[in-house]
Amino acid sequence: MLRHLVRFVVSLGVLLVASFAMIHLIPGDPVRASLGPAAPAELVASRTAALGLDRPLLEQFTTYVGHLFTGNLGTSFLTGEPVGEVITSRLPNTLVLALLATVVALLAAVPIGMWAAIRTENGRNRGTEAAFTSVTGTAVALPEFLYAIGLVTVFAIGLGVFPPAGKAGPESYVLPILALAIGPIAMIARISRVETLRELGKDYVRLARAKRLPAPRLYLRHVLPNTLTATLTLGGLLLTALIAGSVLVEYVFAWPGLGLKIVESITQKDYPVAQGVILVYGAIVLVVNFAVDVVLGVLDPTSSIKES
Repeated sequence: MLRHLVRFVVSLGVLLVASFAMIHLIPGDPVRASLGPAAPAELVASRTAALGLDRPLLEQFTTYVGHLFTGNLGTSFLTGEPVGEVITSRLPNTLVLALLATVVALLAAVPIGMWAAIRTENGRNRGTEAAFTSVTGTAVALPEFLYAIGLVTVFAIGLGVFPPAGKAGPESYVLPILALAIGPIAMIARISRVETLRELGKDYVRLARAKRLPAPRLYLRHVLPNTLTATLTLGGLLLTALIAGSVLVEYVFAWPGLGLKIVESITQKDYPVAQGVILVYGAIVLVVNFAVDVVLGVLDPTSSIKES
């Protein structure tokens, strides 16, 4: 746990430096962008000085870090709204979307993977195995924003079944969740199939079949629990990946979350908002990964010995 904690702190420091440097390396003048191209030079200069953007980057960085320790993420260059309020108003939308996509992925992928394993056990149904491998491999390779565009084209524009953008009722969740979940469903289904095949080859399964245990009871009560360890571990990591991967999906669906906000803030050169959102994204990923590492260490005390 101490080793993981040190890694967490170091990673958070690297994230802080990288986000600050990346945002400030974007070409363009944020003050000019916020005031407009017709703003007088004197107004631009005074606004730049007021925001501290005329100071050396190192001084700006130390000031920014000092404010972070007091919980101050700064204020938006464009609206003057505190960055903390911007994040807290949009973060729940992103978390709900990622969490629901994770749940959908797990609920759909595990049965698909188990079904594929049962159908292809002992080399049976080569055609099913080839089709499963091809379809899931292709689904994993395609990015989320392609699914988003395809779903909007078919179900929103073509069929008019779901709204194409925005958050307006339960039906507006369907397409963004599917866009985020299709790839993970394919990936987890492949892992679930491998884990199920491993369990089906064990002695307790052969013994249960020799006793003519009903198939639903064998698969659901005995095989399924033994295949869930790797799947649920991957589910924790999947949640962080979906949070980070929701940026383009939120942009396609105009979803009012952090993903849409970070795209807007970068294009508008709103430094404080972009830095704050990047830090929140990175911190969420680091915290969840740290929690997964700790939980795995508690569940498997030999893991620390194995790492050493």
